[in-house]
Amino acid sequence: MEIIHDDATDLSVLKGKTIAIIGFGAQGKAQALCLRDSGLNVIVGVRAGKSFDSAVQEGFKAMSVAEAAKEADIIHILLPDEMHGPVFKAEIEPNLAPGKTLCCSHGFAHVFGEIVAPKDVDVIMIAPKSPGTEVRKRFVEGFGVPGLIAVRQNYSGKAREVALAIAKAEGLTRAGVLECTMEQETYEDLFGEQNVLCGGLVDLMKYGFEVLVEAGYPPEMAYFECVHEAKLIVDLIYEGGIQKMNAVISNTAEWGEYDNGPWILPADVKERMKESLRRIESGEFAKKWIAEARSGYPVLTKKREALGEHTVEIVGKRIRSLFEKK
Repeated sequence: MEIIHDDATDLSVLKGKTIAIIGFGAQGKAQALCLRDSGLNVIVGVRAGKSFDSAVQEGFKAMSVAEAAKEADIIHILLPDEMHGPVFKAEIEPNLAPGKTLCCSHGFAHVFGEIVAPKDVDVIMIAPKSPGTEVRKRFVEGFGVPGLIAVRQNYSGKAREVALAIAKAEGLTRAGVLECTMEQETYEDLFGEQNVLCGGLVDLMKYGFEVLVEAGYPPEMAYFECVHEAKLIVDLIYEGGIQKMNAVISNTAEWGEYDNGPWILPADVKERMKESLRRIESGEFAKKWIAEARSGYPVLTKKREALGEHTVEIVGKRIRSLFEKK
């Protein structure tokens, strides 16, 4: 895939355009600030409350979602995935006019039919591959995080240029941007979260911690070994890949990686991952998640409560306090 940088983009396509950031959470705040710092006209559409107050405190013109959608040329929806559909239907769709642009940073709502855009608007995605706090931090430092862009509908004929210009204004093209489809971004993002970054990694940490504690080892030591040190390993991989990490750890640790890793994660794990990908691509996962959200998050709430009561979290708070500056 081609990596797109600043020299292949042009901010002038956004001249005279008003960009509405819908939602002012971590991503909404970070992207709004970066866009404004790049000289663009940014407004914020958000319901009354802490996020609204935060937008005002940051100096933005804040208003209801409906008002922002009506005023803006580009409507960049940065709400939680499960909220895109209801908010779009109730407040954004009635205020769409031909030639406007619908924008997002994750294609979930479009791919799984929560948003069905009219044919006379552009539909694009600009997705920073980083949490919002890091997007802002790297931008302020004069660089940026990598990102993805996608064009789903190109009514105006300039949708790709607009997507690249927004990516540039957020600093993403300083690091490098890849072009993909919304389906590719959505399926891969969900797969990575569920199988490796969140689901897989968290369960490995918890199981490792539980095995050591149940075998009689001090929970504090178990936390260090199975949770705390994960950051150190991931940082090494981030800096130079798996080989860089292996070059820094001991020969004993590297040998254990080759000897024990495949035994802990046998071949059927890969088959389960394939089934997970099938559930994602078929829409089965999305359907289950949307149903959970619409019913008031009963399962999610219980899972959060159970995790808070797990020994790994209780011990973790005490361990992390050791590293706090007094």
